[in-house]
Formats: sequence, structure tokens, C-alpha cells
Amino acid sequence: MKILVTGGAGFIGSNFIRYIINKYSNYKIVNLDKLTYAGNLENLRDVQDNKNYSFIRGDICDKPLVSQIVKDNVDVIINFAAETHVDRSIYDPDQFIITDIIGTKTLLDVAKENSIKKYIQISTDEVYGSIEQGSFNEDSVLNPSSPYSASKAAADLLVLSYYKTYKMPLIITRSSNNFGPYQYPEKIIPLFITNILEGKKLPIYGDGLNIRDWIYVEDNCEAIDFILHNGNIGEIYNIAANNEMVNIEITKMMLSILNKPETLITYVKDRPAHDRRYSIITNKIRNLGWKPKYIFKEALEKTINWYKENEWWWKKIKTGEYLEYYKKHYIETHKMEEK
Repeated sequence: MKILVTGGAGFIGSNFIRYIINKYSNYKIVNLDKLTYAGNLENLRDVQDNKNYSFIRGDICDKPLVSQIVKDNVDVIINFAAETHVDRSIYDPDQFIITDIIGTKTLLDVAKENSIKKYIQISTDEVYGSIEQGSFNEDSVLNPSSPYSASKAAADLLVLSYYKTYKMPLIITRSSNNFGPYQYPEKIIPLFITNILEGKKLPIYGDGLNIRDWIYVEDNCEAIDFILHNGNIGEIYNIAANNEMVNIEITKMMLSILNKPETLITYVKDRPAHDRRYSIITNKIRNLGWKPKYIFKEALEKTINWYKENEWWWKKIKTGEYLEYYKKHYIETHKMEEK
């Protein structure tokens, strides 16, 4: 099987590529990534020379490029490519509309024109919006709150329309908040871990009582792989580990694990339209036979240890050094040509 993974230099995409390369010796992966600020090829340093892996620098909105790649016997497209940071979408939504919606349409058109065997759209539980009580299922009405979640909801609806109109082999996954190695340190867990290690303050939005359901990234990768092989065409699958945590609670847990004082916590002005609680029902995928493997605290400790042992990775990101490195060594020198 040959899989085109878009956005594979990002957090979840790179973890998924590593998972697939290590599990299937006969699967080939083509990683198409634009290398925006959150795309980092050092996420894949350990697999970059694998004979079953190749990388192409490019934009999913570039239809001629995507067509050229897919025509080379690609069987499956898995679309991780997206702008994902809520704060950035609030202050500059344009790129979210372009990448998350136009980019998805480009991939769908190419998939249709080349009769791709399966297309999987990686989405998010944020498309459902906030819920005070109970949980959303896959049939719940979408009610996004930010330009980011709205762009992902629009992409989901576009995918479903291509399934209904063109009978394409499409599947959507919507996962809860991921955490783990190689997560860009603007999201709460890697930001706070690295800030704690640097002795910096931990800025908590509002009263710190917002609730998120957390899943270790490897569990999500395993779930996507499971859906690739066992999911039903035209379906949406919620993916979560049922680890609902209050932001201030998880912050104090990280401080406790690292034996640092709670005086590092500081409260800052809440962001606009900040969803209070996310919660999704995962019966559909569990009934197919998948369930998460990791216990939350153990996975958090594993994640903390990874950041402690890999300062070389995140310090370059936080100082901006890695951006200059890629500009010099990859974009200018190698021009990101396919292997």
C-alpha cells in the first residue's frame, strides 16, 4: 500500500508516519508538507532514510503537484494538513480558510480524478463546539466557535458532500485533544512542560476551569490505522480516551510531576469565544474493536520525560533557531525534492 500523508511534518502527522513505518514493512509513505512554522522535519529524523519513506515540500492547494504525486500509484490519502492553533485563527483567519477548506477541496478533487481507494480526513472534536453537560456523538449538529474550528467543520461538510454526490470512499475522524512527543510548544501541555523546565510562568486563560478530553498521540495514531483498515466508508468516527481534565488540574499535575511550585501559575485574560468543555462519545469506533492503551497520568509522565530528554528539539523552536536552519539547509539548498 502506498499512502500520501499530507501535513506529515506536523505533530500528529509525524507520529502517524513513524507508527506506520514501524508497523508495516511493506507500506510506502509519501509525506507532503508545506513546512509552515509548525512543520518540522526533525520530527522524522529517525525515519528520514527509511526506504519506504519520502518527503516532498509543497502545498495541498497546489493541484498540479498533488496530482503528480497521486498519479504515482498512491492508494490512500490521509489529510493531516491544517492550520490548527485557535489563537492564531482569531487574529489571522485567512490561512485557515485557504489550507483547511481550499486545500481539502483540492485533495478531494485529485482523489476523485484518480479513483483513490480511500481518503481519510483528520478532523477535531472542536467542530461540535462547547457542551456543558453530556457528550456529542457523530450525528450531533456542528457548532464551531472559532475560525479554526469553523474551517475544519466546513472541510468535514465538504468531505461528506463528496461522499454523497460522487460516492467516493471517504472517512472522517474527529479526535479529542492530543498530546505527546513532537508537539509544537504553543499548545498547553508542551508549552507548560517546557516553561516549567525553563522556570517560566504558566499563563492560564480565564479561571482555568475549561475542560478538555486528552488522548495520547500514539493512541490516536493507532485508531487512525484501525479505521484505515476496518472503518466503514462514509462514516465519521470520534476518537477519545475519556480523560476529561480541567486546565488548572492538568497544570498542577505537571508541576507536581516535575516537583515545581504552583507559584509559577499566572492567570491571563481569557481568549474570545473560549469553549468551556469538549466531550465526545466514542462508542462507534469502540464497537468496531478499538480502545486506547495508555492511562492518562502514565502517558503524561512519558511525555514530560520526552521533553526533558529532548531539549535539542524544543529549545530551537522556542528561540526561532530552527526556522533559520530549515531556510538555509532545506528550502534553499535541497529545494525539498522527492527522494
